[in-house]
Amino acid sequence: MTSRAKLLLAGGALAIALPALAQEVLPPPASGNQTAPAPAQPETNTSSPVQPVPGQAARPRVRPPAQVAGEGGDVLEGELTEAELLALQPPPPVELPEESRRDPSLVGAIDPAASGLGEQPWGSANGEFLSQLMRRQSTPLPSRWLHIALRNALLARAPSPALVNPADWTAERAWLLLRMGEADAARMLVAGTDVADYTPKLTQVAVQTALAAADPAGLCPLRETLGEVEPKITQLTEAMCSGLEGEAASAASQIEQARRRGRIGGIDLTLADKVVGAGEDTGRATTIEWDGVRDLTSWRFGLATATGLLPPAGLMNAAAPRLRAWQARAPLLSAEERLPSARVAAGLGVFSSAALVDVYSSIYDATDPSDLPGTDAWRLRTAFVGRTLDARLDAMRNLWGKGEGELERQASRALLALAATRISPDPKLQRDAPDLIASMLAGGFDREAAQWSAAVRQMDDEPADRAWAMLALGTSSSAVDVSSGRINSFINRDNSRDKQRSKLLVAGLAGTGRISADTASRLNERHELGLQRTSVWTRLADQAGQKRQAGTATILAAIGLQASSFERVPAAQLYRGLTAMRLSGLDYAARMIAAEALART
Repeated sequence: MTSRAKLLLAGGALAIALPALAQEVLPPPASGNQTAPAPAQPETNTSSPVQPVPGQAARPRVRPPAQVAGEGGDVLEGELTEAELLALQPPPPVELPEESRRDPSLVGAIDPAASGLGEQPWGSANGEFLSQLMRRQSTPLPSRWLHIALRNALLARAPSPALVNPADWTAERAWLLLRMGEADAARMLVAGTDVADYTPKLTQVAVQTALAAADPAGLCPLRETLGEVEPKITQLTEAMCSGLEGEAASAASQIEQARRRGRIGGIDLTLADKVVGAGEDTGRATTIEWDGVRDLTSWRFGLATATGLLPPAGLMNAAAPRLRAWQARAPLLSAEERLPSARVAAGLGVFSSAALVDVYSSIYDATDPSDLPGTDAWRLRTAFVGRTLDARLDAMRNLWGKGEGELERQASRALLALAATRISPDPKLQRDAPDLIASMLAGGFDREAAQWSAAVRQMDDEPADRAWAMLALGTSSSAVDVSSGRINSFINRDNSRDKQRSKLLVAGLAGTGRISADTASRLNERHELGLQRTSVWTRLADQAGQKRQAGTATILAAIGLQASSFERVPAAQLYRGLTAMRLSGLDYAARMIAAEALART
C-alpha cells in the first residue's frame, strides 16, 4: 500500500451496527432528466465558504446641516436627529440567532449507525479524493440495490471527511444524487445547509435541485449570489420570484426586459412567463408551444412540471432515466401521467416496491369500476387477492412481461415483490419460480425467498439453476446448498456468453462470504474466472472494507461496478466491491446486489 493510498483511506476501525432490513430502505418523500451540465469549477476558490450576511451596518455620522422637507413644504435646516437618521436607513438584514444556525459539516437525513453505515462512514478518508470519485461516477448504476446503498450512504448524517469544504462536500453528494434521479434526496441535503454558508458550487447544485424538484420558489433564496454563478437566469429568476411573492407589476416588467434583451428566449423565457402567471393577481396567460424543441433541459423540465405541464412524450422518452425519475414524484401530475416514469424510477431504485404499488393503487381508485377489468391496476389487485392460484399467477406473468429493457423488468419484479411472498413454495411451479424469487429479492424479502430452497431441489436443471443461484447469493439460509459440487454443476451447465453468469456467481459467493477464500481460489483456477486481478482500485476497496469505512466502501463499489449492465461488470470488481461492503458492515446490501447480478443476466 502506497503512502498516498494510506492517506486516502486512513482511519481506525469503527463499530458497525448491522441493519435490520425487511425491504428497500428509502428516505421519506419530500415533495423526482435531461442531463444538466456538471457544476462548473468557478475561477474563484470554491473551498472558501460564501461570507455570511453581515450584521447591521455602522450608522453614518452626519455633520453638515441637512435639508429635510417639512409638512408645509418649507425647508428646515439643522442636523438630523438620531431617530430621523434611523428612519432613513434601510432595515438591518435578518440574522438567525446563533443557536439556530446549523453545522454545515453535519448535513444528512439518515442516521448512519441505524442504517449499518457506522457512526463515521467516511472515517478519515480524503474528502477531496472521494469528491473526485463521485464526480466521475456514471449513472445509472447496473444494480437497483447498489443504487439504494449508495443513496443511503450519501444521505448519511455524518461529519464531512477531511480536506474538503463542508458545503462543497454537500454539493458533491447532492449532485451525484441528482444524476441518480434522486431529486428529493438531493433537496434534503441542500436544504440542510444555511444559505449563508453556501459556496458557489453549492449554489449551482441548489439551482439544479430546485429545477429537478419542479420548485422554482426554491430559487428565490439564492437571488443574492445567483448572479455570480448563473448570471443568465438571474433576471428570469427575479421575475418568477416577484410573481410568486405577489408583486405582479414588477414580475411583468422584468419579463419584458428579459424579452427585449434577448439573452434567453424561446420556450425557456415562455416557461418562466408561465411561472410568473401562476402568481397571485398577475392576469397573465401563457401558451406553451413545444414545436421545434429538440431536447428537455433541466430548466424546461422544472418550470413545465411546476406548472402542471406534461412535456411531449417524444422528449420524455429521449430523456435520460434520471429525468424520468424526477417526473415520477412530480406532485402536480396525476398518477396516470406519472406511471411510465414511476416504473423507470422503481427500476433504478429511486422508488420502492411499495411506492410503485401506491401509484397503481391511485390509478385503480381513480378509474371507473366498469373500465377496470383488463387494466394493469386490475391485474395487480388480482396478483394479490385473486381467488385462485392460477388467477394470481396469470396476472403476475402478464405484469412480468410488461415493457422492454432491464429497467422495465426490474420495475415489474419490484412491483410484485409482496405479492410473490403469498405464493407457497411448490416444485410444480418451476416455470414461475425464478421470477417469483427475483421479485421477492427485488423487494428485500430474503427470508421468504429462502423458503423455496427445498422446492428448488426438486425442479429440473434449468429453472433450478436460475432459482438456486439467486437463493445462494441473496439469502443467508444454511438450507441452500453452496457446496463445490453444486457450484460446479451450475458452471458446467452455464451457456451464457464467456460464462459470465458463472463468473458473477462465484464472485458473489466469495464477496458475500458464502464460500471460503480457498474454495473461491480453486474454482477460479479450475474455470479461469479472473477473480484474482488487482489494481489500485481493488487495493483501495480492500482497505476501505478493512477499516470499516462503509460510506467509502460503497462509493468505491459503485465506481467498480459502473457499467451499462452486469454483463459488462468484471467478476473481480464485483468480488472486491462486495467484499468491501460486507467487511464494512453492509452484508445485507452486498447479498442483495449479488443476487440481483444473477437475476439480471
